[in-house]
Amino acid sequence: MILGIEWNMSSQLIDGWSTPNLYGLLFVSGLIIGFYVTKRMFKAEGIPEEWLDKLLIYIVVATIVGARLGHVFFYDWHIYRENPIDIFKVWEGGLASHGGAIAIFIALIIYSKVVSKRPIWWVLDRIVAPIAIAACFIRLGNLVNHEIIGNPTTMPWGFKFMHESVDNLVEVNGRMEHVYRHPAQLYEALAYLLSFFILLRLHWKTKLKEKSGFLFGLFLVFIFGWRFIIEFVKVGQAERDAGLLINTGQWLSIPFVLAGIIIMLLAWGKKLNAKND
Repeated sequence: MILGIEWNMSSQLIDGWSTPNLYGLLFVSGLIIGFYVTKRMFKAEGIPEEWLDKLLIYIVVATIVGARLGHVFFYDWHIYRENPIDIFKVWEGGLASHGGAIAIFIALIIYSKVVSKRPIWWVLDRIVAPIAIAACFIRLGNLVNHEIIGNPTTMPWGFKFMHESVDNLVEVNGRMEHVYRHPAQLYEALAYLLSFFILLRLHWKTKLKEKSGFLFGLFLVFIFGWRFIIEFVKVGQAERDAGLLINTGQWLSIPFVLAGIIIMLLAWGKKLNAKND
């Protein structure tokens, strides 16, 4: 392959140290950028700054706990049930965006009742763009970690992940070797970055945020729609995914996309409750 990239980048910031690492730095960077985007939105609406501080705590805790439990129960429960203590070893990797999404939604319901005293849709419409940019940085973290890789490819932009799991090596002329693969993490990062800019523009330049829940529904369609499509060129994250036409990540994405479409339709007709119960 003429233009293929031999991706040999290490996540280590200090040789021999697994932490701190570049993945963690990118993860935190995404959260910080999302924080300042939300801060600007809140400031424009005269929202108390302490609401934002509490919102950050809710989202960070929900993201880490939900994404970890999502990975454990959606993908590798057969492994963790034998060693439950390993569930707490987050530094070893293993996060699932679907679990994070569910946990964030639950956390924001609580936040809307306890902190903001505003409708859940009000909160959701204002955090979708920040979450999209955070997701972009998390996927860049997966890129430097040589994880969530794509299937082998002959396309000129293929990446040869030199630190990928040995389980993903391919037999070539009798030898197990690294091969060029779709940089699926980069595909997702770019898709989420595009989603971020679209959602941000719709928030600031249109009146769609007045249709309570519409931007949140669009966010679900964007993020999980992209996820569904890109999964076709990704290595399945669960052992049962091998040989399946629709893998675990895609099955988990379908309900989110459908929910997003329904929410958008209801929001367009202003049928969602815009007042607190």
